[in-house]
Amino acid sequence: MDAARKSASAEAGARMDSALNQSMMQLLDHVEYRLITGGEDLEAIYRLRYNSYRRSGMCGPIAGGMFEDRWDNLPNSYRFGVYFDGHLVSTLRLHYITREHPYSPSVDAYPEILSERLARGETFIDGTRFATDPDLAPAPGVLPFLTLRICMVAYCYFRQTGMFIPIKLEHSAFYSRFFSAKQMTEGKAFPGVIPPLALFEISGNEENFHRILDRLPFFRSTPMEQRLMFGNPAINRLTPLSIVPTAKYYRAAA
Repeated sequence: MDAARKSASAEAGARMDSALNQSMMQLLDHVEYRLITGGEDLEAIYRLRYNSYRRSGMCGPIAGGMFEDRWDNLPNSYRFGVYFDGHLVSTLRLHYITREHPYSPSVDAYPEILSERLARGETFIDGTRFATDPDLAPAPGVLPFLTLRICMVAYCYFRQTGMFIPIKLEHSAFYSRFFSAKQMTEGKAFPGVIPPLALFEISGNEENFHRILDRLPFFRSTPMEQRLMFGNPAINRLTPLSIVPTAKYYRAAA
């Protein structure tokens, strides 16, 4: 009976993944990622952060209605806006942290986890300041996938040891299910936000990432897309770099 139940559950999961993949591949035709370094687009993502965080109780009132912090302009920082049919729908910031550049909010918030590992030469992506505009979402529940695809492109470019994402514990099931994320800390104070956040790690080993990419092929990307996103953060460039998702071209480029 248990074996039959497990088989039925696996088949249902496979059908759900298939429907998700088909839907996401279609949505990617309308998506544009922008590596944002200045100008009006930068103000727009700061306003989106603020509005999203205020709505969810992540932050209090801020004069000017924009949420930015001291980690935004670091040389190892990458700020992205996700645009659907030309409208900003979400944003995410990544830091590539190494022994030479150990600078990110998670390094400051969780030194007991990160300091020793960075000193050993391990490298990580730190994903923070994830914010969305649910009113502009093309469909329910898709914005996390469209946005976190950036993390998977980063993995394919940097091949880091792992990826850290500080999150509220109520979101842990999503990251565990789709990324096999492991909880590394209890919820604790995190810079700039009100609720405690727990640190979760997504392993950078080949087996884990191949499993994710095989299960969710819309996370795949071509080397050109990877280079456009992460080849040069170009902090001082005023014009944002627009990047089109390349998941549907992956097979031809491989």
